[in-house]
Amino acid sequence: MVGELIPAPFDPKMAGRDSWTRFHELRRLQQEETRPEEPIEPDADVEAQMTRENAFEFEHRFEISQDQTMLSWMSATTVKPDNPEYETNKHLFWADAYVRPANRGHGIAKLWLPSVADLMDRHGCTVLGLQASVEPGHAFLRWLGAEPKLRNVVSRLELSQVDWEMVERWAAEGARRNPATRLEIYDGGVPESMWPEFAPQMTAMFNTMPLEDLDLGTQIFTPELLRDFSERRAMSGEVLYTVLTREPNGSVTGLTDTGWAEYRRTVLHQWFTGVRSDAQGRGLGKWIKAAMLLHVRELHPDLEWVVTDNAQSNGPMLKINRTLGFKEHRVEVDYQISRAALDARIRSL
Repeated sequence: MVGELIPAPFDPKMAGRDSWTRFHELRRLQQEETRPEEPIEPDADVEAQMTRENAFEFEHRFEISQDQTMLSWMSATTVKPDNPEYETNKHLFWADAYVRPANRGHGIAKLWLPSVADLMDRHGCTVLGLQASVEPGHAFLRWLGAEPKLRNVVSRLELSQVDWEMVERWAAEGARRNPATRLEIYDGGVPESMWPEFAPQMTAMFNTMPLEDLDLGTQIFTPELLRDFSERRAMSGEVLYTVLTREPNGSVTGLTDTGWAEYRRTVLHQWFTGVRSDAQGRGLGKWIKAAMLLHVRELHPDLEWVVTDNAQSNGPMLKINRTLGFKEHRVEVDYQISRAALDARIRSL
């Protein structure tokens, strides 16, 4: 059976309704296995995002289907030359694949390897990155010879169990310990007028995140990238909330941002949280986390959960999260393999 299966490109701009129907059916299966607690994003929003031109990354999508049933899906990206991160990230190629559970054990995932190798050569990439969060994915990547490089702990906070007196105390203590520091809260994300001065400061903080052994170049934020991010989030109805601390000289020393959407109205995603290295030890991390929780609780009384993730090696942030009541939910592992090692595995087949 596997010998009859051929990977085929999936072009969102050209896809007919039958193609989208089988894609969404497999997308639901994947989420039920990997993130069953999360509401599914509406089909129309996903299609709008996938058909939108990406100015900063090359995007490739493929399917393996039989009798109008999608058995497997693979997507891949790498930076475009106009991306400000190009010089330090152009060697990296990121791929994600999923095989329908009922069709595993027949070598379908291996069919993707020549396609991935061809795309890497086309873009001049020398390192392949992949991620796994469930055992079938880990098992395949171990077989492939990919090495685990970064362990991300995904944690969830049940708001009904939060010690709100402690949270209010953290907020008050942060203000008291830092009388010259201003706390700022932005509904809808940081205003566009602030992006020119905000982007380089976020770049500096973002690049202090622990990456363990992951090969990753400099992450750079620009007003153009921030606009692209905001527009993509808006396509799924995502509302951004940002809390930051600003010093008298105007510099940003702490930052946390979150996203809420109507389709998952009980779940808030907390993305980046960071404190500038020279401002650590002043309670800023507790202050911004507490301020964010108090703020979104007032705005969204239906909220039940906050979801975030941190590198397993990020002890200080994990300690704050655990004290708040975040509990480990799953671990996502980023793997990498060189193009040469990938070629050796393909030849062994």
